Amino acid sequence: MSNPIFVALDTPILDNAVALAKSINGHVGGLKLGLEFFCANGHHGVHEIQKIGLPIFLDLKLHDIPNTVAKAMQAINVLEPAIVTVHASGGRAMMEDAKAAAGINTKVVGVTLLTSLDQNDMGKIGYSGSPHDQVERLADLSAEAGLDGIVCSGNEVGAAHKIWKEGYFVVPGLRPANGKAGDQKRTVTPRAARDNGASVLVIGRPITAAENPNAAARSIEATL
Repeated sequence: MSNPIFVALDTPILDNAVALAKSINGHVGGLKLGLEFFCANGHHGVHEIQKIGLPIFLDLKLHDIPNTVAKAMQAINVLEPAIVTVHASGGRAMMEDAKAAAGINTKVVGVTLLTSLDQNDMGKIGYSGSPHDQVERLADLSAEAGLDGIVCSGNEVGAAHKIWKEGYFVVPGLRPANGKAGDQKRTVTPRAARDNGASVLVIGRPITAAENPNAAARSIEATL
């Protein structure tokens, strides 16, 4: 992929998402649509965004029993997404069924640990070990289940890449140098994530909340 940046269009307002995507079209490689957008606009909204001509990443983080996740995956195949997320913590059988039900050109990646969680949060949830331990465990499980790759923070992507050389690594929670972290607790710069093996760089507010999103996207692209 010549431009690994997928901008997160995290808005429920379709017109705003379309206008923003058009304004940055020349400086990003794809568009990420998450729960906020999908719950508000559904298939129709995805079709409208597809008209812009960039690959679509449906960040739905599917997590349920294997049969339900497989049927949900089948329901979105008509949208022909480039990437779809499932929660790796749903287990091997769920991930296997998700991949089997996905379209032939869709990469299915397992979410390991949300970038809004840190070591303290992990302990409260009941996860043992460090964020690195959790990501490596779920990277191994995702590979065994036949997924294409995982979602992990830039702090863990280097270690994950070492144990899964052929994996496809989606890295969210990125912030440019001197950027505000917001609710993200484990951030790195887009350049650092790319250097450590990231396949896709998911960038939201540093572009979408900028005074000039096109200039912000162009500035980040120039660092890669």
